[in-house]
Amino acid sequence: MRIGCVYCGERDVREFLYHGDAGVRRPRDGGAAATQEWVDYVYFRENPAGVHEGLWYHAGGCHAWLVVRRDTVSHVVLDVRAARA
Repeated sequence: MRIGCVYCGERDVREFLYHGDAGVRRPRDGGAAATQEWVDYVYFRENPAGVHEGLWYHAGGCHAWLVVRRDTVSHVVLDVRAARA
C-alpha cells in the first residue's frame, strides 16, 4: 500500500505508523476517576470493513500527522489530509 503524504508525496506504507481511528476523542475529565467514558476510550474500538478514516504518523519522513481515508477491504487510499487539533 502507498500513502500520499501531503508534504512528501507518495510513499510506501512502511514509512508510516497507524495510530487508530481518526474520529476517537479523548475524554475531557482528565481521567482522575474511572468512568465508562474512559473505559470505552481505552478498550473499545471499531474494526470496520469498508471506508474508514485513520490517524497515521509519517515516522520515516516529515513526521507529520495525517488523516488517511481508505477502504479497509481493498486497501485503496481515497484521500489524505493533514491532521488538525
